[in-house]
Amino acid sequence: MINFDLNRMLFTIAPDEHDAETIKARLIAHPELKFVSFTGVDMGGHNTDEKIPVAAFLDDIDKMLRDGVQTDGSSVALPTIADLSNARVDIVPDHDVNWYVEYNFDNRDYETGLPTGTLRIPSFLRHNGDKMVGSRIFLKDRIESFLKELEKLLKDNPYVFEHIGGIKNFDDIEELVLTNSTELEFWVKTPEDRADRQQLSIAQELKEQYWQRVTGPVATALEQTLEILDHYGFGVEMGHKEVGGVKAKMGNSGQFDHIMEQLEIDWKYSNPMQAADNESQVKKIVRDVFRMNSLEVTFLPKPIYGVAGSGEHTHFGIAARLKDGRTSNLFEPSDKEGEFMSPLGFGALMGLLKHYEKLYPIVAPTHNSFQRLKPGYEAPVCTVTSLGMDHSTPSRNRTVLVGLVRDLKNPLATRFELRSPNPHTNTYLIIGATYMTMLDGIRAVLEARKTSTELEASISKKYGSSDFYLEKNREYRSERDIYSDYTLEEREKLFGKPPANVWQAFLAWGDGDCLKEEVAIITGGHEIDCMILRSYRAQMILKWSMEYHDRYIQNTMEFLRACVKLHEDDTNEYDAKNWERISELKSLIGHEEKGRASLLMRARIAIDEKNYSELSKLELEIEEKLDELRLVYDKYCRNIF
Repeated sequence: MINFDLNRMLFTIAPDEHDAETIKARLIAHPELKFVSFTGVDMGGHNTDEKIPVAAFLDDIDKMLRDGVQTDGSSVALPTIADLSNARVDIVPDHDVNWYVEYNFDNRDYETGLPTGTLRIPSFLRHNGDKMVGSRIFLKDRIESFLKELEKLLKDNPYVFEHIGGIKNFDDIEELVLTNSTELEFWVKTPEDRADRQQLSIAQELKEQYWQRVTGPVATALEQTLEILDHYGFGVEMGHKEVGGVKAKMGNSGQFDHIMEQLEIDWKYSNPMQAADNESQVKKIVRDVFRMNSLEVTFLPKPIYGVAGSGEHTHFGIAARLKDGRTSNLFEPSDKEGEFMSPLGFGALMGLLKHYEKLYPIVAPTHNSFQRLKPGYEAPVCTVTSLGMDHSTPSRNRTVLVGLVRDLKNPLATRFELRSPNPHTNTYLIIGATYMTMLDGIRAVLEARKTSTELEASISKKYGSSDFYLEKNREYRSERDIYSDYTLEEREKLFGKPPANVWQAFLAWGDGDCLKEEVAIITGGHEIDCMILRSYRAQMILKWSMEYHDRYIQNTMEFLRACVKLHEDDTNEYDAKNWERISELKSLIGHEEKGRASLLMRARIAIDEKNYSELSKLELEIEEKLDELRLVYDKYCRNIF
């Protein structure tokens, strides 16, 4: 529990306070801060963390604030960039974002009675003293390129200001501003408890948890988390229960146990880099505070099979700060009652939809990510958008990939919600890459001098209709329920067939080592960013295959062993027939026989041989057999007395 004075603690150091003199004064004024850590983000999405004693930091503060600290390539995931023979990596501080203090609630400072703190400094990674690499620099480069190109497009195509609300021409603009935010969903449970999948599924169908009142230790942990996040200045908007979970039970000790609940926390938007840093810091605080309350937190996209997974919906906006002090949303149309968006907004959305397959490797880079992207669990499965039933009715369609968020009373609220990312998505990469797909659409729309009315017709076009930008044999907009109003065949015909696993997703970037042409749409052809994505691809393919080899196969074998015979041999034929099919599936998936390797053994061999195409095929076949086994075994168990 929180039994210390939050008002005495330091949480945030703003960018205008990053000079040596101010930092030194802050550290001296807060003796509970014992360490400093430079935090870079590698291609695996891992945050570097080293504990530099404050005294050592202060002894060399000028050099560290300028150059950071040095590590080697074996300490970070930068495949194809840093290896053992070319391993120098510097962790260089970013002075343009907030620096945060992270507290260890289990370790009290004797002098102050406060938790021991570490000043975490968000940083860039620099290889061999010259090349900036890693996730954060990719975002920085892409945002700078986006803003530079957008400024040129607006100057060259002044007609567009006739269709943007609240702004007359480019000369009114002081600064272009990008805004982002994320919504963090996660599961919380008591340690060692296993999920009752059937009860979780029933509770989900009956909406027994969604937006319900939190109680017990979950309520305490959530309230403490929100209070602490508020001290960081994140602008917390709310925390609430999500769709997944079951009611906690009171144990014999009078304490709640068997907790299994899904929660969501939302906070205000910021600029792209700050938004990504904020999301990373919020996760750490959530995990620490819930652990302080003896609760486990998981950010897995799909921690429990057959139950809703956890998303991390990511919001995108583009605005202009005007010379008269006002802010104008560049997505907002001049005729907000007769149009959904400005041409710039339509172009951004069309670019995202047209090139979304290039974003898939970033959105879903793991096996577990694809477990979440299944029909019927409020996770998007089709590349399609919803605008609203009419211009005065904002969309509330939760089945599409991208939703247009509008508030007719608040022009600044107009933005896009990308619903496919999850807590394991690399937020730095997805924000940077998504804006680049938007840029391609904006360029096409403005250079064609399209109006909002013409673009609404384009994005609403039917299959087989030609368009100046979008694919002929595709549809891009639906106001219907994607899961229930279309068959699988209709979805794949109209909206495209999505990749089914990690390997298929990365095929959008080509199956070779040179990714320059394949990823040009999201790098602008920038060589360093191509190199970064090449490193990312190598890291995530390695992660996919090794997790499959060392975790998923083992977990699958445990599940197979748990599917045990429950009936006597003299019971009815129905039970015997079900068990016969169960035995066949178990053997096919995981049991070796003379002259026949199991599917899992074949998958192991494919991984050892780096035959990722074969592993991809086997993964899909194993998933199909496991789905059937779960269904048959559930049916079998329900009939046993």
